[in-house]
Amino acid sequence: MSDPLGSVLVPPRAPRRGNRLSRWIGRTLLRLGGWRVEGAFPDVDRLLIIVAPHSSAWDAFWGLAAKLALGLDLRFMAKAELFSGLQGLFTGPLLRRFGAIPTDRHAARGAVGSSVAAFAAHPRLWLLLAPEGTRKPVERWRTGFWHIARQAGVPVLCGFFHYPERRIGLGQVFWPSDDMEADMARLRAYYRPFIGRHRGTVPERSRG
Repeated sequence: MSDPLGSVLVPPRAPRRGNRLSRWIGRTLLRLGGWRVEGAFPDVDRLLIIVAPHSSAWDAFWGLAAKLALGLDLRFMAKAELFSGLQGLFTGPLLRRFGAIPTDRHAARGAVGSSVAAFAAHPRLWLLLAPEGTRKPVERWRTGFWHIARQAGVPVLCGFFHYPERRIGLGQVFWPSDDMEADMARLRAYYRPFIGRHRGTVPERSRG
């Protein structure tokens, strides 16, 4: 059977995690599911990766399989409540193992500030976010990722799921401009061809 990673290479400056066994597990899961990863990563120390459409809990499963197969240390933000109290005794270590960074969404700086602070504290960090913010259909994406990229001074890699062809894609890399509305419109247009498990990117309604 063909390699689900195809010609995808992990660049030298990418944060790495895992071993031969974990990479084999990831490849095996992708192969059994019929998935393949395509595209390329930029060779940078700090990177914000956005992924859409996000319409199913299965996205996390296949994304984790790809992460294991590639041997990458991808981080993501998780609410602080999952790391504290009785619940945190069980979920905290597991989430940290998978790359979670605790964030207090109710703090003054919020998730954006926490993410920017994480980039400032780590000279090598690849952070993963879903711009839709939920698996439900939304007409407007959350703009937090745009503010994070601007304030942290990091590029954005556009990742996608395309379920009809079982593709996990690594697409274009862009730097946010001074015009947030134009950037968001350009990104949504880029994602329009891709279809998640339950839907594609929901068209944005006019504000008029």
